[in-house]
Amino acid sequence: MKNQKITFTTILLALGFFSLLLVPKAFGIVPPPDGGYPGGNTAEGQSALLSLTTGGFNTGVGFLSLRSDTTGSFNTAIGAGALFANTADSNTATGVGALLSNTTGSQNNANGAFALFLNTTGDFNTATGFEALFSNTDGDSNTASGVLALFSNTTGSNNTAVGVQALFINTTGHDNTANGGFALFSNTTGTQNTASGDFALLNNTTGSNNTANGVSALRSNTTGTENTASGVQALFSNTIGFDNTANGFQALGSNTTGTENTANGHQALQSNTTGSNNTANGVSALRRNTTGSNNTASGLEALFSNATGFNNTASGVQALQGNTNGTENTANGYQALQSNTEGADNTASGVRALFSNTTGSGNTAGGFQALISNTEGSNNTASGEAALASNTTGFENTASGAVALNHNTTGQSNTASGVAALAFNTTGSFNIALGTNAGNGVTTASNVICIGTGGENVSNSCYIGQIFGKTSTVGTAVFINSAGKLGTTTSSRRFKEGIKPMDKASEVVLALKPVSFHYKKDIDPQGIAQFGLVAEDVEAVNPDLVVRDAEGKVNTVRYDAVNAMLLNEFLKEHCRAEEQQSKLEQQQATITDLKSTVAQQQRNFDSRLAQQEKQVESLLTNLQRVNERLEANGNGAAPQVVVNNQ
Repeated sequence: MKNQKITFTTILLALGFFSLLLVPKAFGIVPPPDGGYPGGNTAEGQSALLSLTTGGFNTGVGFLSLRSDTTGSFNTAIGAGALFANTADSNTATGVGALLSNTTGSQNNANGAFALFLNTTGDFNTATGFEALFSNTDGDSNTASGVLALFSNTTGSNNTAVGVQALFINTTGHDNTANGGFALFSNTTGTQNTASGDFALLNNTTGSNNTANGVSALRSNTTGTENTASGVQALFSNTIGFDNTANGFQALGSNTTGTENTANGHQALQSNTTGSNNTANGVSALRRNTTGSNNTASGLEALFSNATGFNNTASGVQALQGNTNGTENTANGYQALQSNTEGADNTASGVRALFSNTTGSGNTAGGFQALISNTEGSNNTASGEAALASNTTGFENTASGAVALNHNTTGQSNTASGVAALAFNTTGSFNIALGTNAGNGVTTASNVICIGTGGENVSNSCYIGQIFGKTSTVGTAVFINSAGKLGTTTSSRRFKEGIKPMDKASEVVLALKPVSFHYKKDIDPQGIAQFGLVAEDVEAVNPDLVVRDAEGKVNTVRYDAVNAMLLNEFLKEHCRAEEQQSKLEQQQATITDLKSTVAQQQRNFDSRLAQQEKQVESLLTNLQRVNERLEANGNGAAPQVVVNNQ
């Protein structure tokens, strides 16, 4: 239809032009034109330079060429009717009807039949090709090279069209550049567009500041502005989207109204329609994205399957390749988050990190194959080669270090810091391991804390290495309350109030019943004999002497308080013993005094007795002597005196 209209218009103009043959023959130079003439003018052809008066250095070759020129100079017209109405200077027209309507326009160059045919006052235009810049009237500084290039341009300026029907419909648009057949074909008032390639920006009408390089690049664009497309069919379907950049075959090929997208690579963002603020660098990057926005993909097939997901960032070959609706994910590395479909808020940095993740969200993986098996687990953090590598649905785990939590599958809320920390844990949850190989003894147990040691597969336990058997010469005991707070007992007066003697308060310890016992097998498999107290029995005596757990249940005995009470009872007993000792010492002194007195009395008695014995002996001696004398004197029987010592 367009070509029929063009042909019809051309026929009418040609008929009007050739009707000039009916006018009487007259010439502005004498003799009739036949070569060179004064003023540096050259005329060859019927009515060539017919009206010239003072103009110089003009060349008119052809029927009616430069016919109306009077004072214009430096014009060249070669072809029937070329520069027919011209009066201005420095125009060049080559071809039938070239610059036919030009009057005062200057420094125009038209090469081709009917090139710049309707130009009247436009300056600095160049038209090369059949009917190039045909409709231009007063547009300036346009360049058209190709059949029907810039055909409809009227007042548009600074346009460049190279190719068949390039910028064909442009009327008032300016500063456009079209290189290729039908490039910017439909442009009317759009400005500052650049199209290089057949059909580039073919349908653009009023869109401005667009750049299209490649066959059919930005072909469907109508009013979209500030788009850049480089490559065959790049931004092919874009209509009103703006601020898009596409480099590569079919890059952003389906984009219609999406804005501020950047696609670099073969079929990058090919399916994008209305998604905005996306960046795709690499072959097929973000290829299937349709309405997703604010995505960034760098690498072969990065974010390949993304459709509606937004705020995703993928850097690496096939990173986030399977993502469809997942949002706010970040993947850096070969096949990082490759299988993710709807998972959100994930971050994967490293080759195949979070490789199998599909719907898991809030995960962070940094390192080769970190969280590689995770599918639906959420809020996991893995930092290190193969950290949390076997995790599938476990959530809220944190692994820092190569192979940390490597075998964890469904365990949740575990924290492992160190190479191979909690490496063999599979389903255990709420475990904490700190240090290289820490927690390696834990597999299925939960609520286990291991610091600097492998620990054991016993739930609700705590293991700390480098303490047992290590002597500390200065320090104090460490205690823990039901809330898990560690601390030491402070004894300084500055921390205390209400200080008073314990007095009889400690006598309750005398009611305590020490026992021997064995812990249950799950606590002490070896069954070593233990000695101590039963907390419930102690509670019955004095509730202040027991420690309760977080639920308020009796848990253990305050042995430190018991020891203090025992010390008080010991001191009280010691005082009583000292009092008794004092009494004993006093009694002993009394006894000693009594013994001394008795001994003295004994000695006195013995002395008196000895004296009496001596006196008796003396009396007996004297009696013996008397008796002997009596016998001697009487020579007969005499009375005998019996000595009785008793």
